[in-house]
Amino acid sequence: MEVHPGVFVSSTSTDAWRADPEVGGGAEEHVLFDTRDMRAGLSRFTVNADPHPPAWVLPQTEVILVLEGGVKIEIEGGPTLELKPGDMVSLPKGLVTRWHLTLPFKEMWVLAGA
Repeated sequence: MEVHPGVFVSSTSTDAWRADPEVGGGAEEHVLFDTRDMRAGLSRFTVNADPHPPAWVLPQTEVILVLEGGVKIEIEGGPTLELKPGDMVSLPKGLVTRWHLTLPFKEMWVLAGA
């Protein structure tokens, strides 16, 4: 909720979670704010972790903080990252990745740059 121009407040325990339109399959998101140039929020996955996830091309630079579970991110032509709660990563726009989740998985994310 925008409480003042550019100031957004929410709670992680909110009921405002919705199906993630970009991911689908058991993924939910809670968006804190969404402007033309930047988005921030939370995602959670509790079911249907695909053992053979499709490639995900990052539409913007993404910064994530793992809150629960874990993720192995395969970077096309690069290393494989293994992240656990408390780990953060920054991934550049256009990077081709495959995400293997350990459920339940929850992350805080910021997408920036057009």
